[in-house]
Amino acid sequence: MDQRVWRCRDHTLSLGERTLVMGIVNVTPDSFSDGAMFASVDDAVAHGARLVDEGADLVDVGGESTRPGSDPIEADEELLRVVPVIEGLVKARPGTALSVDTRKPEVASAALDAGASVVNDIAGGRNVALLETVSRTGAGVVLMHMLGEPKTMQDDPRYDDVVAEVHEFLRERIEAAVFAGVPEERVCIDPGIGFGKTVDHNLALLRAVPALRMLGAAVMVGASRKGFIGTLTGVDDPAARLEGSLAVAVLAAAHGADLVRVHDVAATVRALKVADAVVREPAP
Repeated sequence: MDQRVWRCRDHTLSLGERTLVMGIVNVTPDSFSDGAMFASVDDAVAHGARLVDEGADLVDVGGESTRPGSDPIEADEELLRVVPVIEGLVKARPGTALSVDTRKPEVASAALDAGASVVNDIAGGRNVALLETVSRTGAGVVLMHMLGEPKTMQDDPRYDDVVAEVHEFLRERIEAAVFAGVPEERVCIDPGIGFGKTVDHNLALLRAVPALRMLGAAVMVGASRKGFIGTLTGVDDPAARLEGSLAVAVLAAAHGADLVRVHDVAATVRALKVADAVVREPAP
């Protein structure tokens, strides 16, 4: 497999040799899977440090729930949630690549000042000010596809051709990032599993990872514990969807995803060691 990199400020992440793992730290009271579990700074920092110890290549800190039906919060509240956690993780696990899950430029800027090196934007960089912040700071960016807004995205999502439309959206967002001064090697794209998609839409996009790779940017898949896994397995409790989440992570790796964003880091790292041994060719 080709040897590529994803550059994120002081971090250069090698792509191709193995699938990278982004661990999730939700500092929210209402996230779909682990809301309120790590609402305090100390608990969130301890959880993030544990994910690093379990093998996470990056830790993604988010302060605003974007589950279906959720309402947005003000930037000031989001800042109070995420910045202290990022500062704590910088001290607890120096040298770890940290990501901030936000679509607000002011939150992205403060998080990067606090030590983050990636902005994970569910809005796909549609706010030019956010892309300009990424460009100015040398950060990496994840550009995700979402249909509509979290509040209403799952009401009745429709596409003429979900793969073609998501592919075109992500192509345009890569171009927008490059136009704003973000080199393509600092861009990662995410098809947005569960963000305005039915079960069939999600499955089609997971099968389309090879086509997304052709866009040139790194590709991330974030499907951990999501609702379509519950539908397929009959498991209502998101925290009990480990087996389905591992299946998606392994299949994403087999289809060429560069990163997976997950809650269950230790189990995913172990599963991917086996999957990568099968599907990834060793470096010459």
